[in-house]
Amino acid sequence: MSKFLPRTVGILALTCLAACGGEAEAPSGTRPVRVVTTTGMIADLAARIAGPHATVVALMGPGVDPHLYKASESDVRKIAEADLVLYNGLHLEGKMGDILVKMARNRPVVAVSESVPTERLREPPEFAGQYDPHIWFDVALWAETIDPMLAALTDLDPANADAYTRNAAELRSELDELDAWVARRIAELPEERRILVTAHDAFGYFGERYGVHVVGLQGISTLAEAGLQDVERVVDLVVDRQVRAVFIESSVPQRSVEAVQVACRERGHEVSIGGQLFSDAMGAPGTPEGTYAGMVRHNVNTIVNALD
Repeated sequence: MSKFLPRTVGILALTCLAACGGEAEAPSGTRPVRVVTTTGMIADLAARIAGPHATVVALMGPGVDPHLYKASESDVRKIAEADLVLYNGLHLEGKMGDILVKMARNRPVVAVSESVPTERLREPPEFAGQYDPHIWFDVALWAETIDPMLAALTDLDPANADAYTRNAAELRSELDELDAWVARRIAELPEERRILVTAHDAFGYFGERYGVHVVGLQGISTLAEAGLQDVERVVDLVVDRQVRAVFIESSVPQRSVEAVQVACRERGHEVSIGGQLFSDAMGAPGTPEGTYAGMVRHNVNTIVNALD
């Protein structure tokens, strides 16, 4: 039997659920709201807003690349049993995102990016007219996703609307503080050292918000691997600008970044691997990096410490 069959079955089942599935039952009020999210970043914010009034489950765990993710059969069951499904949108989830759009016709399915003003979205020319989906790297922009989550929970469970509203207000305040902390921390680096080289172009919003020159070996999506020309392009920049460190990512293979390191050494410039950044997935549950704020702080501290 093909090893790819379970994934194929999962996608087919999701497609059937989208096309044929009935209306999702509203929560009865005697149990917490069941929320399913695609990424951990969404799950963390949703859980903060919901508090004890909802159970929140993320489909994509640590080290998972959402660009390449395919739903499993267990994912289909979780989605079918959910009162609310939250996903990023902006094509982050690939074909799964297309299916979730169809599912929204008969059950509460919300793209959290829907509230972000389009004028604040990046539209890189190499991304075929689509928007960059990595909005969580601009903390102020990620805070814009609180409102659609709050609205969806309140619609489903109006009895706990006041609690959701209070939690959302506290979360906004915390993200405002986090945004200011990131700006202060990055400002500790001299401008000429604010060059962030990573495995793929996930940090564009981070660069625009906090004044960092971001260079990715791969493009916004990881569907295509970095080639020799990509490595040579990055090596030229690292050598010319005497960049001190380059960074691997938890959800992307590190071989292309290591190839840059080797090529730089051959040209007489020693560049270190500055550490691992969490890009498309957070860290393990129960660790500081397993929360959105902890992930952001880890990334920023890793970048500043390596480039200073």
